[in-house]
Amino acid sequence: MSSPTDVTPALLREWGLPDPGDSKKSRGRVMVVGGSRRSPGAVLLAGEAALRVGAGRLGLVVSASVEGQLGVQMPEAAVLPLPERATDPIEGGLREELASADAVLVGPGFDDADETRDTLLAVADAGLSCLVLDAYALGVLPGIDRGRLPATLMLNPNVEEAAILLEREPGEDRVADLVEIARRYDAVVNCYGLVVTAAGESWNVPGGGPGLGTSGSGDVLAGAIAGFAARGVDAARAAVWGSWAHARAGDRLTERTGIGFLAREIPPELTLAVREALG
Repeated sequence: MSSPTDVTPALLREWGLPDPGDSKKSRGRVMVVGGSRRSPGAVLLAGEAALRVGAGRLGLVVSASVEGQLGVQMPEAAVLPLPERATDPIEGGLREELASADAVLVGPGFDDADETRDTLLAVADAGLSCLVLDAYALGVLPGIDRGRLPATLMLNPNVEEAAILLEREPGEDRVADLVEIARRYDAVVNCYGLVVTAAGESWNVPGGGPGLGTSGSGDVLAGAIAGFAARGVDAARAAVWGSWAHARAGDRLTERTGIGFLAREIPPELTLAVREALG
């Protein structure tokens, strides 16, 4: 297995990004499924991040208990309620919205494993083209039939979630561990700036620093990855772009303010980081 390729602005410029076109519809639509009474803001962080990296349209799919407040907090997003019970099938307009989305992110803000599992399966059964999993949605993944999920699957675990996906403690070779996860779930995996594919390709994203270790930062990262995927970037490069933009945003904030910035300050920096990368 070869060593990871270091990600630089020069590499990202070489890859480029899809032509944004002249309409929000040409930049793709992201649907973020998550939230709870305990953590309603996670979907807002993820959703804003997706828009900040250039996705054109955003939908937030949440429980009815928090639906009203989120629409006021993020007027740029369509806000849709999940079925009253997580075990209920997703039908009608919501099913059509999910099926037609360019990327669907599931997990930010969920806080109940059983409800997360049932919701993930109901969402996947809507017929998705691209699925990004984060937080609780990663914790329930080992018990889900991979065949029920779309071909394009992207995972954004932290170290603890990587151990759940491995069903063992990680070893000393991080790349090998993440490739094992990628092959087990036939997915692209991003974990703390290391991106791998099931084929064994890998990239290392430098920077970011300890300031990104703050509540909500992972939601921003997952949203950025979903945003690039919605724009039409292939799964591996979307994960690399998202991870790099998130790390660079952290570096920019640290340089300007030091440690102690908030997750909600990261999304605006994503736009500037992408511009910086593209020169």
